[in-house]
Amino acid sequence: MKKRLLVLLILPCILGLAETGFSATTKQAGLPGICLKIGMQDEPKQLNPFKASDVWSWNVIGFLYNSLYAHNPQTFEIIPWLAEGKPEYNHKNNTCIVHLKKDIKWEDGQPFSADDVAFSANVFMEFKVPRYYSDWDFITKVEAVDKYTVKFWLKEPYAIFFTRTLMSLIVPEHIWKPIINQAKTTKDPLNSLLTYEISKPVGMGPFKFEEWKKGSYVRLVKNPLYFATGMTIKGKKVGPYFNEILFKIYGTTDAAILALKKGDIDYIWWPIQPGFIQELSRDKNITLTNSPENGLKYLAFNLRREPFKDINFRQAVAYLIDKEYIQKRVLQNYGLPNDSIVPPGNKFWFNPNTPKYGRNLSQAGRVKKAVEILKKAGYSWEKEPKIDAKGKITKGEGLKMKDGKPIKPFKILTPPADYDPLRAMCGVLIQEWLQQVGIPAMANPTSFGDIINKVMVEWDFDMFILGYRLSLDPDFIRNFFHSKEIVKDGSNPMAYINPEFDRLADASAREMVEEKRRELVLELQEFIIKEAPWVPLYTLSQIEAYRHDRFTGWVNQLDGIGNGWSFMFIKPVR
Repeated sequence: MKKRLLVLLILPCILGLAETGFSATTKQAGLPGICLKIGMQDEPKQLNPFKASDVWSWNVIGFLYNSLYAHNPQTFEIIPWLAEGKPEYNHKNNTCIVHLKKDIKWEDGQPFSADDVAFSANVFMEFKVPRYYSDWDFITKVEAVDKYTVKFWLKEPYAIFFTRTLMSLIVPEHIWKPIINQAKTTKDPLNSLLTYEISKPVGMGPFKFEEWKKGSYVRLVKNPLYFATGMTIKGKKVGPYFNEILFKIYGTTDAAILALKKGDIDYIWWPIQPGFIQELSRDKNITLTNSPENGLKYLAFNLRREPFKDINFRQAVAYLIDKEYIQKRVLQNYGLPNDSIVPPGNKFWFNPNTPKYGRNLSQAGRVKKAVEILKKAGYSWEKEPKIDAKGKITKGEGLKMKDGKPIKPFKILTPPADYDPLRAMCGVLIQEWLQQVGIPAMANPTSFGDIINKVMVEWDFDMFILGYRLSLDPDFIRNFFHSKEIVKDGSNPMAYINPEFDRLADASAREMVEEKRRELVLELQEFIIKEAPWVPLYTLSQIEAYRHDRFTGWVNQLDGIGNGWSFMFIKPVR
């Protein structure tokens, strides 16, 4: 899952090099016939940028669209991209002027203008597009002043206007206007927009969509009209230096590893499990990289249902999960236990002082604490768990609700082992730990697509284990847990509602003084860990593999080498 950024957009990452501005040079033709072959575990779920939420879709879509601004992923500095210069904010009337670079074209040759920006913004606002609206709901109006000038009206100052709103993708008005007009004639315009199937997206990124053979591959070709090609950024000329990208779809890591070793692909775009590291390190043509993940894996509850709506039950579950065991036995120490919503690698916003349920307790100690919480909250058992003097646990049976009714068996949705053995194993372990105290949990391996549908659309689930790759801006905390996000395809499928959290989250989004905002973000992390609509599990070490005999110049940063710097600057070895 990815938030637009559930998964980071490609092009904003490119812009980390752009602090010193651009110097235009002659566009480079690239090397003819050179194809970068990327292995992906799954194919895009769709190419509609208003709907897409999974990482596999955004791995492709991210090459096609751009935004006005981006931020340096290392310094967090705002950088102009489609915009020319900094945003001109008027604090007296809360308006902002943004000037655009001139002579940029969409891939079909149509000129990019302020009308495209205003059109995209008004779609987000008028349709209240779930995955974007929280970045736009404080904007009252967006207008194209002239061909290269856009004006924004804000209700009041908002910090995320600069760090998120101005980094939203922009779509071409001449392509999308008929689609939008048609959607407006239907009974459910938003659903019509989100379910619109894009067969050939039109963008302005470094590559153009060419072909998608379902279940096999997606092919992109170089965009000869890409405005940034040939620009010099911090002494490096922007590519791309190859003419095609071929995303080859592999259902399992084993198949992708074999393809990498054979030379059928150049790079695997998902983390390598620890069990493959030794095998790959022996191959003289393959390089392994290791970087902190800007993301996390987590367990979540459906708070519409009993007993999951009870904070005591959720906290008891949190105590039963042995994250250190997961780190050592499942991750083989290639990752860290996580006790916050922000990954440790995002150092400025990370709160290291959140509650740490059960840390340094034995499993018997965890069971004891969970039983104490449940008993105090009014739960009972047919057979209560017991712990003898030596710490041996006698398994409990038949946990009952406060009204004496037995808790019915429920499922923990996890990806299957051939998709992600780490999360699948976590599901089995959590099942066993919960069953020790008589909680009738069952791990249920389910295809990724089915999990997304059950969780995000149908809301038909009890608990699930998924993960996010995240943006550097911490406003994703507000998106994940704000009550306004309890909509179909929204970011709060758990149905977590707390007015105090909403108030703090909205305050953090508005706060313009960074240190004050940081204090609010740290508080939000403690708030969520205490309330436990999620139980964060771990943040991986991002182990990736590529063939160094094919391409060189990969850039390793937070979240690995699969970033815009790499794809714009890597060059063929020969």
